[in-house]
Amino acid sequence: MPIYMRKDLASRKMVFKGYDIRGTYPDQINEELVEEVSRALIKKVFGKGKVVVGHDVRKSSPQLYKAVLGALKALEGVEVLEVGLMTTPMLAFLIKDTNAVGGICITASHNPKEYNGLKMIKGGEDLKVVGGKEIYELMR
Repeated sequence: MPIYMRKDLASRKMVFKGYDIRGTYPDQINEELVEEVSRALIKKVFGKGKVVVGHDVRKSSPQLYKAVLGALKALEGVEVLEVGLMTTPMLAFLIKDTNAVGGICITASHNPKEYNGLKMIKGGEDLKVVGGKEIYELMR
């Protein structure tokens, strides 16, 4: 990760929550951040293979979705299952159903409309939610 990104990452530490990544768009969560998180997920958590990606109905979700797709498609050995509009429970179902190595849903759950974020789940026999704090530590 470039040095400027590590510095910027430290200033955004508050968006890396226990179970996800959430913050206001575009000042705390933006395309650059979700691209970096997507790359880190593949390199340090999911590994190569099929990754399920979808988003909720928030206004900023399509832009963040495109950024995640672009970052993942640029990586060798990653097959992206583009779902589009979906819910978080659908993410878990599709990871299991398609034997994906993991998945990302662009959503900020119950937070106000100016928020957005990422819910991340690692595939396998037992699905595992990937927490924002875990990703933060891996990206430092």
